[in-house]
Amino acid sequence: MPYYRFDSPKLKIRIGKIVCLARTYKKHAEEMKAKTPEEPILFLKPASSVIFDNQSIVIPPRTGEVHHEVELGVVIGEKGKGIPEEKAEDYILGYLLALDITARDIQQRAKEEGLPWTISKGFDTFCPISNAVPKEMVPDANNLSLDLKVNGRIRQSSSTHNMIHSVEKIVSFVSEIMTLERGDLILTGTPEGVGRIKHGDVIEAKLGDICSLKVYVE
Repeated sequence: MPYYRFDSPKLKIRIGKIVCLARTYKKHAEEMKAKTPEEPILFLKPASSVIFDNQSIVIPPRTGEVHHEVELGVVIGEKGKGIPEEKAEDYILGYLLALDITARDIQQRAKEEGLPWTISKGFDTFCPISNAVPKEMVPDANNLSLDLKVNGRIRQSSSTHNMIHSVEKIVSFVSEIMTLERGDLILTGTPEGVGRIKHGDVIEAKLGDICSLKVYVE
C-alpha cells in the first residue's frame, strides 16, 4: 500500500480508505446536468489508484473518455466516529492536492442503469496526489484557490470557498457514516471545468500556494 509524501521524513503514514464527494460545487453540478444534493454524496476509490508527482495516468482500454477533476484532499490524523463539526479540525492531519480521474463514459452508463460508479473511478493511476502539507501550514482550508491546466491551458479555476459544505462539515458528515482512521483521505469534490484528457497530455495543478502537482497521460 502507498504512503503519503510529507516534507518531513519522520512522517510515514500509510494511505487508508479514500472517501470522495460528488457535486460539492454548484457550478459543477450544473455542468453535469445534475441536482445539487442536500447532503454530501459519497463514493470510494482504492488506495491502489494513487500515483504521485511526475508519474503518469494510464488510460485503460476499457474506456474511451477520461476526465480530470481537481480537488482539495483532507488527510485524517486521528481515529474518530460521529465527530462534531466544531471538533473536526482536531482530527485533520493535513491537506493535499488531488485529481479524481474519471472514466466518464463508464460512469455515465452506470448512472443510466442505476449502478455504482466504482469501475469509472477505481482504475490504477486514477488518483494522483501531491505531497501532503501539515494543517498548521494552511491558515484556511475553506479559502484556497484550485487551478488545473492541461498542456498549459487553464481548464479549472475556482476556490474551496465555493464548496457547498465546509471542510469541517464534510469531515463530520463522513464520520457519521463510517469511522475515520489515521491515514484516511477525503477528496472534497471538484469545481466546474472538468474535461477530457488524452494520451500525451501534461496536467499541472495548484492548491493555493501550498501544493502543486504535475502528471502525464499515457
